[in-house]
Amino acid sequence: MSFRKIDIDALEEDAFNQDELDFQEIGEGLPHQEVEAQVNSRAQDVRSLLQRGNTSAALSKSLENPPYGKDLDAAKARNTQTVMDVLSSIKLAEVPQLVKALAPEEQDVLMKYLYAGMAAPEHNNSGVLLAWHEKLTEVAGQGCIVRVITDRRTVV
Repeated sequence: MSFRKIDIDALEEDAFNQDELDFQEIGEGLPHQEVEAQVNSRAQDVRSLLQRGNTSAALSKSLENPPYGKDLDAAKARNTQTVMDVLSSIKLAEVPQLVKALAPEEQDVLMKYLYAGMAAPEHNNSGVLLAWHEKLTEVAGQGCIVRVITDRRTVV
């Protein structure tokens, strides 16, 4: 038996399980239909903001109240695609000023979506995502990366 095939978490009593995360406690326990409706409404609002050329508002709107919780895969995928559409539509010259205008919580959420986008390079433009990552890290620092990696609430 290869050591790479052993599931160490199955042997550990104190291993974290996603089911242990109490989304009610952190205020994220909305019904699935309500979350889906919020995500779809947000996607329409973001699309209309992009059509009007208001990229700053579109970016902020796409990052507000991301869907957290289990069994929300469709809502998470839809919201991720909305954020990726916004990131792809913004010129790279505008990125630094847009990132500076974001609140620290929005910067952390943006970093989560950047990593989610980089995890699926066949669906997203990795060059754009890496440029955003570079600018976001310059503004928010490495603490943003650490907060995103250690946060148990995921956007995908």
